[in-house]
Amino acid sequence: MAQRTGQEDPERYLFVDRAVIYNPATQADWTAKKLVWIPSERHGFEGASIKEERDDEVLVELAENGKKAVVNKDDIQKMNPPKFSKVEDMAELTCLNEASVLHNLKDRYYSGLIYTYSGLFCVVINPYKNLPIYSENIIEMYRGKKRHEMPPHIYAISESAYRCMLQDREDQSILCTGESGAGKTENTKKVIQYLAHVASSHKGRKDHNIPPESPKPVKHQGELERQLLQANPILESFGNAKTVKNDNSSRFGKFIRINFDVTGYIVGANIETYLLEKSRAVRQAKDERTFHIFYQLLAGAGEHLKADLLLEGFNSYRFLSNGYIPIPGQQDKDNFQETMEAMHIMGFSHDEILAMLKVVSSVLQFGNISFKKERNTDQASMPENTVAQKLCHLLGMNVMEFTRAILTPRIKVGRDYVQKAQTKEQADFAVEALAKATYERLFRWLVHRINKALDRTKRQGASFIGILDIAGFEIFELNSFEQLCINYTNEKLQQLFNHTMFILEQEEYQREGIEWNFIDFGLDLQPCIDLIERPANPPGVLALLDEECWFPKATDKTFVEKLVQEQGTHSKFQKPRQLKDKADFCIIHYAGRVDYKADEWLMKNMDPLNDNVATLLHQSSDKFIAELWKDEIHNIQRASFYDNVTDLPDAPVDRIVGLDQVTGMTETAFGSAYKTKKGMFRTVGQLYKESLTKLMATLRNTNPNFVRCIIPNHEKRAGKLDPHLVLDQLRCNGVLEGIRICRQGFPNRIVFQEFRQRYEILTPNAIPKGFMDGKQACERMIRALELDPNLYRIGQSKIFFRAGVLAHLEEERDLKITDIIIFFQAVCRGYLARKAFAKKQQQLSALKVLQRNCAAYLKLRHWQWWRVFTKVKPLLQVTRQEEELQAKDEELVKVREKQWKVEAELEEMERKHQQLLEEKNILAEQLQAETELFAEAEEMRARLAAKKQELEEILHDLESRVEEEEERNQVLQNEKKKMQGHIQDLEEQLDEEEGARQKLQLEKVTAEAKIKKMEEEILLLEDQNSKFLKEKKLMEDRIAECTSQLAEEEEKAKNLAKLKNKQEMMITDLEERLKKEEKTRQELEKAKRKLDGETTDLQDQIAELQAQIEELKIQLAKKEEELQAALARGDDEAVQKNNALKLIRELQAQISELQEDLESEKASRNKADKQKRDLSEELEALKTELEDTLDTTAAQQELRTKREQEVAELKKALEEETKNHEAQIQDIRQRHATALEELSEQLEQAKRFKANLEKNRQCLETDNKELACEVKVLQQVRSESEHKRKKLDGLVQELQTKVAEGERLRAELAEKGNKLQNELDNVSSLLEEAEKKGIKFAKDAASLESQLQDTQELLQEETRQKLSLSSRIRQLEEEKNNLQEQQEEEEEAQKSLEKQVTALQSQLADAKKKVDDDLGTIEGLEESKKKLLKDMEILSQRLEEKAMAYDKLEKTKNRLQQELDDLMVDLDHQRQIVSNLEKKQKKFDQMLAEEKNISARYAEERDRAEAEAREKETKALSLARALEEALEAKEEFERQNKQFRTDMEDLMSSKDDVGKNVHELEKSKRTLEQQVEEMRTQLEELEDELQATEDAKLRLEVNMQALKAQCERDLQAREEQNEEKKRLLVKQVRELEAELEDERKQRALAVASKKKMEADLKDLEAQIEAANKARDEAIKQLRKLQAQMKDYQRELEEARASRDEIFAQSKENEKKLKSLEAEILQLQEELAASERARRHAEQERDELADEIASSASGKSALLDEKRRLETRIAQLEEELEEEQSNLELLNDRFRKTTLQVDTLNSELAAERSAAQKSENARQQLERHNKELKAKLQELEGSAKSKFKATISALEAKIGQLEEQLEQEAKERAAANKLVRRTEKKLKEVFMQVEDERRHADQYKEQMEKANARMKQLKRQLEEAEEEATRANASRRKLQRELDDATEASEGLSREVSSLRNRLRRGGPITFSSSRSGRRQLHIEGASLELSDDDAESKGSDINEPQAAPTE
Repeated sequence: MAQRTGQEDPERYLFVDRAVIYNPATQADWTAKKLVWIPSERHGFEGASIKEERDDEVLVELAENGKKAVVNKDDIQKMNPPKFSKVEDMAELTCLNEASVLHNLKDRYYSGLIYTYSGLFCVVINPYKNLPIYSENIIEMYRGKKRHEMPPHIYAISESAYRCMLQDREDQSILCTGESGAGKTENTKKVIQYLAHVASSHKGRKDHNIPPESPKPVKHQGELERQLLQANPILESFGNAKTVKNDNSSRFGKFIRINFDVTGYIVGANIETYLLEKSRAVRQAKDERTFHIFYQLLAGAGEHLKADLLLEGFNSYRFLSNGYIPIPGQQDKDNFQETMEAMHIMGFSHDEILAMLKVVSSVLQFGNISFKKERNTDQASMPENTVAQKLCHLLGMNVMEFTRAILTPRIKVGRDYVQKAQTKEQADFAVEALAKATYERLFRWLVHRINKALDRTKRQGASFIGILDIAGFEIFELNSFEQLCINYTNEKLQQLFNHTMFILEQEEYQREGIEWNFIDFGLDLQPCIDLIERPANPPGVLALLDEECWFPKATDKTFVEKLVQEQGTHSKFQKPRQLKDKADFCIIHYAGRVDYKADEWLMKNMDPLNDNVATLLHQSSDKFIAELWKDEIHNIQRASFYDNVTDLPDAPVDRIVGLDQVTGMTETAFGSAYKTKKGMFRTVGQLYKESLTKLMATLRNTNPNFVRCIIPNHEKRAGKLDPHLVLDQLRCNGVLEGIRICRQGFPNRIVFQEFRQRYEILTPNAIPKGFMDGKQACERMIRALELDPNLYRIGQSKIFFRAGVLAHLEEERDLKITDIIIFFQAVCRGYLARKAFAKKQQQLSALKVLQRNCAAYLKLRHWQWWRVFTKVKPLLQVTRQEEELQAKDEELVKVREKQWKVEAELEEMERKHQQLLEEKNILAEQLQAETELFAEAEEMRARLAAKKQELEEILHDLESRVEEEEERNQVLQNEKKKMQGHIQDLEEQLDEEEGARQKLQLEKVTAEAKIKKMEEEILLLEDQNSKFLKEKKLMEDRIAECTSQLAEEEEKAKNLAKLKNKQEMMITDLEERLKKEEKTRQELEKAKRKLDGETTDLQDQIAELQAQIEELKIQLAKKEEELQAALARGDDEAVQKNNALKLIRELQAQISELQEDLESEKASRNKADKQKRDLSEELEALKTELEDTLDTTAAQQELRTKREQEVAELKKALEEETKNHEAQIQDIRQRHATALEELSEQLEQAKRFKANLEKNRQCLETDNKELACEVKVLQQVRSESEHKRKKLDGLVQELQTKVAEGERLRAELAEKGNKLQNELDNVSSLLEEAEKKGIKFAKDAASLESQLQDTQELLQEETRQKLSLSSRIRQLEEEKNNLQEQQEEEEEAQKSLEKQVTALQSQLADAKKKVDDDLGTIEGLEESKKKLLKDMEILSQRLEEKAMAYDKLEKTKNRLQQELDDLMVDLDHQRQIVSNLEKKQKKFDQMLAEEKNISARYAEERDRAEAEAREKETKALSLARALEEALEAKEEFERQNKQFRTDMEDLMSSKDDVGKNVHELEKSKRTLEQQVEEMRTQLEELEDELQATEDAKLRLEVNMQALKAQCERDLQAREEQNEEKKRLLVKQVRELEAELEDERKQRALAVASKKKMEADLKDLEAQIEAANKARDEAIKQLRKLQAQMKDYQRELEEARASRDEIFAQSKENEKKLKSLEAEILQLQEELAASERARRHAEQERDELADEIASSASGKSALLDEKRRLETRIAQLEEELEEEQSNLELLNDRFRKTTLQVDTLNSELAAERSAAQKSENARQQLERHNKELKAKLQELEGSAKSKFKATISALEAKIGQLEEQLEQEAKERAAANKLVRRTEKKLKEVFMQVEDERRHADQYKEQMEKANARMKQLKRQLEEAEEEATRANASRRKLQRELDDATEASEGLSREVSSLRNRLRRGGPITFSSSRSGRRQLHIEGASLELSDDDAESKGSDINEPQAAPTE
């Protein structure tokens, strides 16, 4: 939001175009369409118009695209009228809802208006571009204006706060909150900029100019305002950082308090900070940076500063997690210069800046300290202390004390202090805590220093404006302790806002006199605040956290449990919903539900520090560091729970240091209420709560102004707004909360006059004519409107409405206006129509007149008198008068126009005349000013001329002096030559002394190295001794405890004896209790005996312990001897051990992965075997079932040929693929074999894994036990499944018995039916007419068959539907239960049928008699014909039902075909995966080649390093033996692993058997269901047949003979057809058998290829394992080389350090020599000058003596002066002598320093003091010279021009001295050049070392990439296996469905055979033929499905599925 330099119109970004808003077209559109807001996923909310309302739902049409949608009524939100578009204050919206607020903000943002009011809030949306609305002109525009007079702006908020402060004398505050990157910091800058401009304390405020972002203020601005603006860059560099969301994110909260005096000028400022994110100094997330100052220092520091601060490159610091990440558009180097300049402006001294930068460098150095874990213990050690030396140099500490304090700090145990060894993790934690604490203290000191610079105590501030810049509400997926603090702060701030809003609303309603139930909305947030901050009853989150910090064994888990226990029932507290939730607890804030994760809350709350290091830092030799850590020792009490605890189990540090020193608050800051007891420590939560209460107290005493900053998108793009993101922020910022509060009251207020003016149209007759008060008029209008009294309130000057009322009034107003306009348009159209009608009437009358005149003219034109009249009339004057009048009128018009022009010109001339007069006056004034200037210039010229003359005279004098000085110059040159010779002698002496000093320095370095080694050995021995002493003390403590326990037991015995005596005394009174007391006494005696026995045991234990102590002492002596031998091996073995441990972990991970892969492969293999068995069984079943089928179609043959071709193609493709794959596998094997041969040579170094492999064996044994447990569980499951299977077998047997009974009954019924048919055959011979009917029936059957073919075609079209099958499967299960019930009913029905059959037989006999007697039954036959037609209709309906069933079967067939197609797609996908794997294999080969190249490079480097590694070959031999043993152990483990694998395979096979049993049970269940269906269909057919026989009983007695003949003919034809079909079916069965054999072969080939693939996979995995091992060995070699590189770097750094020290000492010595030489020269020159002055004085004395004779009075004065001069000269000579003696002493000391290096520092101090004395002397001489010059000038007046020569001589001497100084400066420059050259050489060496490091890093990265690629290959292999298992599962499903289809076909074939048997015996009617045809169709469909499934299950490359066979 910075100022833009372009000339863009700023008003475009401030003011709204009201012409667009008040557009009547949009208003009409809004009223017509009933526009509303509906929720949208993309836009948040979308506009739509209501079309129809249906109960709770509404049909709407979207405004954008016209689509219609149905929305719930509750989801709809009202839309505001267009009048409220882009409204500046959203509180004025009549429809206050989320959609309207979002739409208003969006419209304003897209128009460039980023500021919007929302009641008390000012909402700011970050534009992500520069806007021209922050210039000085804009500041002047807003200056002195009220808030409602100008558009929304941060300047308007600032101006209102400033004016309220001046007028009301009330303190103000501006609260800026929002997410990171929303623009909080920029808006605070703008507020400070505005206040600095408006309230600057200097007089010329109008002339200065303040750019908003410029770090350099203009000179005219006041010093305080300038410093106030410059405080921001300093705080930003030390407190801001780059995050993912924001490039300049403030990582702390701040409250800037600007103080003003009574007149409104700035008199001072103060800054308070909150919650600095100090952890960022230690680690950062990806793509983020730490604080800016680190990067600025490393990028912008000069070479000299880098050398002083020991700075290195960006990548050499561990705390810079991501290295150097540049910020686009900014340079860290330039920012560093700006920060330094800002510090200078703030008044920071050079020493302070240097000290701060030292602390910054030390924080970076903390991260480079590395610790190592010792071999036999967990104790940490520091292998190299170069980084610690740098750190201690920067912080002014002793290295040994620092390392001791970190590694073995002192802890208070009881009353004594004990040294405790730290682990590596504890040491790392302590170092990070120290780094964070130092940076935090530096930041606190910096803020204090800025406050000191901004504080002006001279002028007392009357009031202040506070600007709060703090993070807004944050809701992440998981929130930590920091988010709780931020959200707690925002809860308090939102409560403040609600409370202030409540107060303002209350004042407004009281002022207007409105009755309203006041609600303090601030109380809504109180439960959540109490949940966080309540101290007790029940305690809140912070109180419970502080309480847990007191207990040493407390953890984050115990804190959460206690919190749930205490606050579990709180309304704002929630437990995690599921056990799997990552969150520990939830708090419901006003902005929403927030999940908190309580990891490391106790540590964050306690903020622990190492007390030992803190004392060292307090005692630092650097005053600045000691000042930073001063309050650490004096003000902080030790944490009490450490005083009594001897040893914490996992304590990372040794003491807790509270943070009350961090905030710099003493006990008096908060009064006595906040004082802590002695021994208490202050937690972070307590301190933050106290600082927040202080802040809230100050804010409550101010008048708050709220600014809410919003981030529009996360891409940092201008002009883009994410609706959901903005809504979340509005919810979190409290804007929607404020709107909720507004909705509770009367948010819309209108002044009476405006309400009457706008809405009087709705009540035209309510207000009488004449004057009426506004309030009365509004009351009458509202009565006329008939509004609900709850919807409005009438005040004194305004009328108040609830939300939404004005929108309703606007709608009614728009409707009224539309009615009026329509009426007005109607009147206008009527008027225009009448006018047009009148015009036409006039035209008609005119036409009539014209016609009449034309007729008259035609009559008169030939009349002579008319001709005379026409010729005479123009000659008359009467006719000319009119023309003349017209001409005069035209002239008049022209004259008037000329007059108007002249008058306009006159006015212009007068105006110009006045302008010229004004210009003339201005010019006259300028003339006067110029004349005055001219006069002044002439005066100046005269003065300059006079000066010129004086200067010319001076020139002549100077020329004379120059001649004299030339003579003196010659003399001085001779002296200079002498001095140069002297200097050369001194330089030679210096060189000799430097050589001697260097030798001493080398000796010193070697001695120091030896001393360090000795000290380290001593420290190790001391540590061991201390350990043994500790153990001894522990044993002594235990002995003491045992003795104390003995004493206690004796005392208990005495007490028991006393009790016994008392009880004996009380026996007389307590006879009833005597028995009980005796029992208790006996028990006590038993306890006493036990205690006596325990004491004896303890005494025995003590004796044993003493013996153990003696043994330990002996072992101690042995171990001390062993230690000396083991120390040499220790370091090398520790490095080797760490490498071996890493390798073992990696191997363990690989072994576990391989085990998982093996298990998955075994499972897949078992599944494949199982599938193979199932398929073979199913194929045999299919073969037997196919032999039973008899009916097939010709279409199957075509399909079979197609499928055979496809199968052949697939075979060819599979064979080609297998060949290619085998060739590729062979190539890969060859490559891997070569790679293994090359890498196997490097496997000799991996021989250290024996112990770890034993651990692995133990782990495998535990795994074996677990597997055994799992086997037991599986066996139990197997037994349960067998039990279930037995139950199901019993059920199956029962069902089979029922089915057998049903078949028996069916056979009996069939026999009875045959008998009836024979009897009917005899009757049918009498009927001849029935033949005709039979022919008709045959025709009908043919038509039915054609209809069946049509239905088949329709069925083929509908076969694509899948849903019916799933419903059919569900129905089958229900029907199975129903069928059992129906079977019982049908048995009863069969019994009744038998009775009816006997009755029918008797009736048939009666019928025969009637036929012989009576022939009148023909009429009855005609009736029977009609009934038969009805029966035919019934049969057609049944046929339709059967067609529906056929449809369902066809659908199942189609579904199976589609699933087969899916399987084909999956197969193609698997082929693609195989090709991808082959490509990846090629890439892997390339990677192997690269790794070979890298290994070759490493081999070369290894050859180079072999010269240095010869000493370590002896150790390698011993390690080789260990490796051989480890390999043997590894082979044993592999054998065990194979045994475990075999056990696992057995278990898996047993598990598969269980699965098979379940599958067989399911299969039997399906067959039973199908048999039940068949029984049901047969029963239905029997019922139909029985009904037919009952109906045709009487009718067919006569017709049966004719029918019999017809049936015999039909049967013969059908039998012939069936025989032909049977032959065809036999052929097809044989062909299908051949196909099945081919498919079996193909499946066998596929299984074999799969086995080959699995074997190849295993080989590949073995090769990958070998490659991994080779890679690990290469990594080991790399690590060895890296260790060697580190050793070289250490040696190089030591050499550099020694060289730097030598250089520094030589430079200091050179500086001292040069300074001494310069002082000698100066003293010599001063001696010569004093001697010359003495001579001149003597000459002058002689001359004056002559003059004294003439002037007695002047003589006495001159004599006095002469005496004074003589005394001063003598003094000068004495001082010169003293200085010469001092010089000699200094020379002696200098010689001594070269011999005595150890005492060099003390002598340097002495030399400095001597040099200071000489400088003081020189300064005194200069002062004396000045005094002599002054006196000589006085003497010049009396002695005229004699003394001028002496002065000129002195000036010449000064010039000579300056020339000498210049020469010395040149010599120094040459020396500096030499130093720079050496530094360049050093840099080159550094660059080489860094290049080597980079190479090593590159090698590491390459190895990591290779690992990643290997893992990817493994993952892809696993995915391929998973897809294969899926394909197998789908194949199983298809096979099961095939079983179902075959079983269905079997049932159908049985029915067909039964029907054929009936027909052969003699069927009753011809409709049975249609039914048999239907069955044939069913059989064909089933056979088609079988052939399709079998053919397509092996198809692979079919692009399009085959059509149905019947098409």
